[in-house]
Amino acid sequence: MVNAFYSPTYTSSGHAFDTTRKAKWLADSLADRPISGVELESPEPLAEARLADIHDIEYVRAVRAGVPRVLAESQGFEWDAELWPMVLASNGGAASAALSAMQNRISGSFSSGMHHARRDRGAGFCTFNGLVIAAHAALASGANSVLILDLDAHCGGGTFSLVSNNPRIWHLDVSVDSYDRYTPTERNTLDIVDDAQKYLPTIARRLAELEDSAPRFDLCLYNAGMDAHEDCVLGGLSGITRDILASRERTVFEWCRERRIAAAFVLAGGYKGGRLEEAGLVDLHRLTLYAAVNSHL
Repeated sequence: MVNAFYSPTYTSSGHAFDTTRKAKWLADSLADRPISGVELESPEPLAEARLADIHDIEYVRAVRAGVPRVLAESQGFEWDAELWPMVLASNGGAASAALSAMQNRISGSFSSGMHHARRDRGAGFCTFNGLVIAAHAALASGANSVLILDLDAHCGGGTFSLVSNNPRIWHLDVSVDSYDRYTPTERNTLDIVDDAQKYLPTIARRLAELEDSAPRFDLCLYNAGMDAHEDCVLGGLSGITRDILASRERTVFEWCRERRIAAAFVLAGGYKGGRLEEAGLVDLHRLTLYAAVNSHL
């Protein structure tokens, strides 16, 4: 059984955008078309103190209270009072998924909007960095080392800014769009792929290289973006099809299974519009659930 954390509060913000709505779309799809082996579970909202461990307290207070407005809206959303419970629930879900995975091997959360957030501000539809929050929760619960695997279409510059000095957190980032790029290091690799034929081989090569350079990870936090799909209006790369993304998901979870690494996933990017409608976007995110369940059998 794969526990997937979700709460209606994930979508409580008044700002209507894919990042603040698609968790419900995915949950609704499971009610209509269940995936055997996926069980929804409510997360514990994140405590404000846990946010302040990662983010500047003045920024945290701005998001809670809405002032200064420029800081509260730095991720690109119009602020409203429901943003605060939304981000506590969604980031709490990411942390819950990490802790659950360490006990049950695979877990996930329908959270999204994380990897661009910096210590003192949001960016690129990301308010707080739940990937880093989840990594710290895992380390505090006994993990020795954590891998953040970021396969969103865009670079995870916010994550890099928060983990680059932590030797217990490694960061593997394969993107198809240069937004939020950064200068990589040995523990924080970044590839920006511009040819769809090189996408899967690049991911496979980077994962293989970890065998020689990295410790044995206790947890892989997987930022499972679907915005690399060729029909996605933000980030899509021509030639990256549904089949390629399905293969990518199988590769990630099989890699973790073969090495007995716990895996916790979040939804990450994926945006409807143009040729990609809501149903199509949901079906792309369901690929992650199918791969997680199949690797758990």
